[in-house]
Amino acid sequence: MGAFLLPSACLAASLLLTSIVVEAGEAESAHPHEGRAGHLNADNSIGDLLNHPAFRGYSRLLMPRSDRAYDEGMRLAEIGTLLPYHSHVDPQTVVAGLNRMIDDVNDGRPVFYDFQTEAQKRSDPAKEQRGLFFFRGKPGAPFAIISPGGGFSYVGSVHEGFPYAGEISGQGYNAFVLKYRTGLGGAAATEDLAAAISYIYRNAETLAVDRRDYSLWGSSAGARMAAAIGSHGVMAFGGDDLPKPATVVMAYTAHSDTSSDEPPTFVVVGDQDRISPPDAMERRVAILRQAGTEVEYRRYEQLDHGFGAGIGTRAEGWIADAVRFWQKFIRNSRAR
Repeated sequence: MGAFLLPSACLAASLLLTSIVVEAGEAESAHPHEGRAGHLNADNSIGDLLNHPAFRGYSRLLMPRSDRAYDEGMRLAEIGTLLPYHSHVDPQTVVAGLNRMIDDVNDGRPVFYDFQTEAQKRSDPAKEQRGLFFFRGKPGAPFAIISPGGGFSYVGSVHEGFPYAGEISGQGYNAFVLKYRTGLGGAAATEDLAAAISYIYRNAETLAVDRRDYSLWGSSAGARMAAAIGSHGVMAFGGDDLPKPATVVMAYTAHSDTSSDEPPTFVVVGDQDRISPPDAMERRVAILRQAGTEVEYRRYEQLDHGFGAGIGTRAEGWIADAVRFWQKFIRNSRAR
């Protein structure tokens, strides 16, 4: 387990380097489609993102909804306006997550995996909305799957997916961001998460991830999905007969369903959240603790719903805290 935790100085240097790279990207990205795929910056447009060569074939799945047209002239600095259930959307953090994937593609590392067959998509065209974005950590490290929120009407990957995955993979772990079907409610979305977990298990050697001690992360609607599988297992939602996650990380959800066998759970919420009020999350925390489940709970002042990584707020740093919580339950990894 310890082999995958970067020293704090290295992590700080990594975050500083990310900032420098983003700033440098502003100079080199005026024409992101020429030659080696260039970085994006907050002044680039939605059209630059959708037509970027690094994301050819799946760029629409980066967007909150893949089944609608967007104003391609909108600047990435304004992307928060497309995420009505979210707050504190930081354009530089959004761009850093996208540029991390561009770097991986430039270095020959695939970032997108379509986890269904063409036959499945023909039989259910809505499944064309699904996919996995992969942020690699160290080969053989355990994996996390992140399900962003959006009220099951959109998927806020740019705010609650890619930034989380960048930080998790920066600590050496493998991280996947799930793009799930929208407009069909929580059951369909949770089935997509179960299918994604099953796909990763079946392809673990090719992906170079450890099957054991994985974690599920979710924010808002995505937290409902992660918690449901933590409670009832992958098979209950149409996936393979697989172990439950070693840890569930839940951000701001009013999800109340529990079972008698819950995984260790890390919980965060803002004290001004009117969509998922803190008292709803606190009731869940109390039920889990009463059942003997280890829970770590964080309530942040002056924050409302959908704060994501919390950059520039009192919640900044919570993802690193959640990784440390997960590490306590990584007991079976070959890499210990």
